Amino acid sequence: MVFKRMMRAFGVGGPTVDTVLTNPNVRPGEVLSGEVRIAGGDHPAEIDHVTLALLTRVEIESGDNEYNTNMEFHKFSVGQRIMAQPHQNLSLPFQVPVPFECPLNVVGGMQLNGMQLGLRTELEVRGAVDPGDLDPIWVHPLPSQDAVLQAFGHMGFRFTKADNEKGRIHGVPQQLPFYQEIEFYPPPQFAGRVKQVELTFVTTPGELHVILEADKRAGLLRAGGDAYGRFAVSHQQAVGTDWTATINQWMSQVSGSRW
Repeated sequence: MVFKRMMRAFGVGGPTVDTVLTNPNVRPGEVLSGEVRIAGGDHPAEIDHVTLALLTRVEIESGDNEYNTNMEFHKFSVGQRIMAQPHQNLSLPFQVPVPFECPLNVVGGMQLNGMQLGLRTELEVRGAVDPGDLDPIWVHPLPSQDAVLQAFGHMGFRFTKADNEKGRIHGVPQQLPFYQEIEFYPPPQFAGRVKQVELTFVTTPGELHVILEADKRAGLLRAGGDAYGRFAVSHQQAVGTDWTATINQWMSQVSGSRW
């Protein structure tokens, strides 16, 4: 699958840039490949830098306020000091590695509500940067992540939304300055005691860290609050784990505990 984006980089008569992805579908740890095509304009133009950046929407808490912003989480240089002669056609091939912690925005072939991910081409000439537009990419789960997500579906969890939050989770090898939360309503058998469950993956080349957070309902003999679960396994182990049984056991402990 190929998609193109045309933008005029340096005003009237300047070169145009066409960013072409071989395939916008990718998994964490894989590469996005393609080429940046530059077509010369009416006059020579020296391009200082051509940079690709992966971006996503991140929620930031500041005091009592919350706001969302586009955050770059990986940048990759495609070329520098490039002279585009009038009407000359140039092609800059690229392979951009996607971080293992990259958030997901497609599960089971469906886009996750609330998740935006894209690749942006940045052009710099004489110190001025044209950031261009954010073009979509589609990040699918690894088989290890999909095994966990499939269990949520089998148990009857209902997906509500997903977002990224700035911050770090203690005790896991997190590298990015934010983490993704995929939120679910619990199955009927737990709905009376748990409001919702949030799922976070922190992924490395060798391991999958699964973090669960349950928002517990208050009751006559129990306090409300958050309960957490953490699991760390290799990717191979994750594919072979009975996540339905594991999550069901954790949910039973969470919903039956008294604080």
